[in-house]
Amino acid sequence: MSETPPAKPARRSGVVVPQSVKWHGRLAAALIYIFTRLLYATIRFRWDDRSGLFDQDLSQRVIFAGWHNRLALSFMLYIKYVQSRAPSRQMVALISASRDGGLLARTLEHFGVSTVRGSSSRRGAQALLELTTCAERGYDLAITPDGPRGPCYQVQDGVIAAAQLTGLPIVPVSYHLNWKYRLKNWDRFQVPLPFACCTVTLGEAISVPREASDEERARLKEKLQSVMMEITKD
Repeated sequence: MSETPPAKPARRSGVVVPQSVKWHGRLAAALIYIFTRLLYATIRFRWDDRSGLFDQDLSQRVIFAGWHNRLALSFMLYIKYVQSRAPSRQMVALISASRDGGLLARTLEHFGVSTVRGSSSRRGAQALLELTTCAERGYDLAITPDGPRGPCYQVQDGVIAAAQLTGLPIVPVSYHLNWKYRLKNWDRFQVPLPFACCTVTLGEAISVPREASDEERARLKEKLQSVMMEITKD
């Protein structure tokens, strides 16, 4: 009698599925959204737009690049500064495929922001393809150039790659809060406090040619790093 050959182990597909949140995560996302809306209503804003893209023509779609530790108000700022003047504009944000990213993605749904899940370590190539498709459909994009793991205030390659593939200019964005609480995590995440004054700065727009060489991409990455730091005040 012949022996039955052992079963072959199942092959892994290699597909990384973004992690979602359970009911308590969905509840937390709703509470974060409500808290942010209430907090936003108490804050005074000042605007300094150096990009030159929104003075007259609001048809140009862009990639907004903002530091990870300033996510708290970023999407409310988009509603306030862009959608208030061009209601048809919509945004897609690049969010980590991790569980923490799942909570943020759920929160952004309440703001009307769609998400693409991925980072340099998980779903990176797939996320870039999805962002390109979203850009072709007329969405603005939002990327944290130092997220989701840092180092803090260090621009990574992803935002440059996205700009080259989509053809959209990068608009650096940062803001300064005169009253805030900073978490003790890797990026010292900034939590605005009620009745703070927020100065929002949009830096010089940076375009990455589709045919850019490695050397040109490196130069533009350094330029973005310089502009981001110029408009960032802690």
